[in-house]
Parts: sequence; structure tokens; C-alpha cells
Amino acid sequence: MPDANVPESTVPDPASPASPVTGKGRSEKSKPSIFWLLAAIVVPAMNVAARYKITDGHKFPRQGAFVFSPNHYSEIDPIVMGMVSWKLGRLPRFLAKASLFKLPVAGWLLTKSGQIPVQRGGSVRGSEPVKAARRLVERGQMVVVYPEGSLTRDPELWPMRGKSGAVRIALEQGIPIVPAAHWGTQQLMERYSNKLHLFPRKTILVKIGDPLDLAEFRGRNLDTATLNEATAVVMDAITALLEDLRQEKAPVKRWNPSEHDQKETGRFEA
Repeated sequence: MPDANVPESTVPDPASPASPVTGKGRSEKSKPSIFWLLAAIVVPAMNVAARYKITDGHKFPRQGAFVFSPNHYSEIDPIVMGMVSWKLGRLPRFLAKASLFKLPVAGWLLTKSGQIPVQRGGSVRGSEPVKAARRLVERGQMVVVYPEGSLTRDPELWPMRGKSGAVRIALEQGIPIVPAAHWGTQQLMERYSNKLHLFPRKTILVKIGDPLDLAEFRGRNLDTATLNEATAVVMDAITALLEDLRQEKAPVKRWNPSEHDQKETGRFEA
């Protein structure tokens, strides 16, 4: 496995004066913000729970706006990938359920940290996500978007068929997508579970992919066919990264939840 077992200490320290993270000696997270409070609460606990071995962290953009798209198979994935972003010097922002913003404390933290509300059953085509994406680009910030839209339903935790949210933001805003994969998070919290397994300390492998600029799709109408084609490119990249981490091949056909549901209800037509 190419340097997937690199010791944690080899990951560049974004706050180091000699760090290559920004090229200017200061990372995005070095500026005081609400993220300092969140990091003070979350980072120590997550470092105790797991060690993070990041491969190809140099491919993670240190400046500028982009969409960060990892695989998704555990409810704790956002915290894990938020940790990865933090370790690599960027402040993570997510698309989050709008209902969470109504919670007394959590809602305030989500708003102040620039998270993006999405209505239940809605999409990034809604006005607020589109406006938020524009603000992210104007400010040179990143956003984490899970292209699968929900936890994968693949029985072996391989990425399933993606949805168009990530590529829609990237194409409409003219920014790249950075694919990523992680493996080992399921030992910390199993799929569909809310129970943490803190001991013994887990190892989470992460691999960052080359930025995808999706140039071949720019200038085309963002119809269903174009978005599905672009999404397939992203899902192929994420799957390849996960294959490297797991050292095994994914199924030839990606899990399609709509087809699976149709088969179960007897409405599927081959």
C-alpha cells in the first residue's frame, strides 16, 4: 500500500512556519474563529479515539475554493473528514440538514462556522445552498459534499451511485472537486449506529486524490445526463482511492439504491 502507513508525524503541520500548507507560513485555521472553540472540544477527543494516516496530503488544496468529496459509510464521517481538513490546514464547511440549525446551541455553532443548511429532501439547487456556494468561492473557502448523498447501502461499504450535488456546485461555480477516501472509520462507529467504540484506539487511513476540474463538462447544459456523467467520474475517482486503501477491487457494477429498491418492491424492469 503506497505510504498509507506513513506515521502520523509525517503529515505536514499546517501551523508550522516552514509548512508548505499555504506557502506563506500561516494556514487558514491560524486566523481566530469559531473553529478554535470547536477544535478545542472535538480535536483532543478524536485524537484519543483514532490516529489518522493520510496519504497524498500534498494534493489537498491549501488555498482557494474547492469541493471536497469523500466516501460516506458512517454517521461520524463528517467529524472524521473535518479532522482531516483541520490537520491539513483548512476549515471544513458542510451541507447540513436545515433542522439542525434550529437547535439552541448546535444551531448557533453551525451558523457561526459557516455550515450550509439544506432542507430535508432538498438539494443544492435550493437558493440558500447556491448563495452559500457563491460566498464560499468569493472567500476562497472549501465545502465538503458527500456525492453519495447518504450512507452507502453497498453491503461491503463500497461507494454507491452518486448524486449530482457535488458536481453541480463545482460546475456552476467553476471550482475543482478533490476526491478522497477513508477506511477504518467503521471501527469507530459502525454504519447505521450511533455508538462509539473508543477503545482500543483505531487507525483511520485516508487518501487524497488529484483535483478534478471537470473541464470536459464546462460549457455544457447542466442537464441530468451531463450531471450524471460528471458524477460518475467523481465516483470512479473515489472508488479507486478506496481500492488502494483496502488493497482489493470494488464490484464491477456500483450499487444503485433506486434499482435495489425497485427490485424489492417488484417494480424493477431490466
